[in-house]
Amino acid sequence: MLLQASQSLVLLIDMQQKLAPAIFEHKEVEQAAAWVLQVALQLEVPVWATEQYPQGIGATLPALAELIPEAQVLQKMHFSALKEPHIASSLACTERKQIVVLGTEAHVCVLQSVIDLLALGYQVFVVVEAVGSRTEQNKQLALSRMQQAGAQIISKEMLAFEWLECCGTDTFRQISKGWIR
Repeated sequence: MLLQASQSLVLLIDMQQKLAPAIFEHKEVEQAAAWVLQVALQLEVPVWATEQYPQGIGATLPALAELIPEAQVLQKMHFSALKEPHIASSLACTERKQIVVLGTEAHVCVLQSVIDLLALGYQVFVVVEAVGSRTEQNKQLALSRMQQAGAQIISKEMLAFEWLECCGTDTFRQISKGWIR
């Protein structure tokens, strides 16, 4: 089960201003998420974001928000994004079957969204560097549980190489800058 850019959609879950500083290694998680979003945009993979109760937790982190079309930032109150009818129905309308998940917190909103995505028949790929929780233990427990439920746990480079499919193109050269020193 390899990722295909034409079948993928990136879902960034709740990477919000007031929550981010509490996340273990939050700068690394934010940088990895930004990198994935940039690759997705270069390959024309749709990018969506959710915001959990933004009045209280704040908006999406500015460095990430600038990479997401405003219309694709969806507010939610449920921990699982898929419990929100407007998100579930909009996602179904895209006809994309591979959902790449990034975000926080891994053991709450990410986990519950991933389990619901799997239950709806989506292929789910969780980018390990681009998810986080307040503790490393909660992140690891969440990753283990998501994998046991059927999600693919991948690295950001696995994602990029699968989307790219081959080397020798201008897109490959642009994206792969800095990988090899």
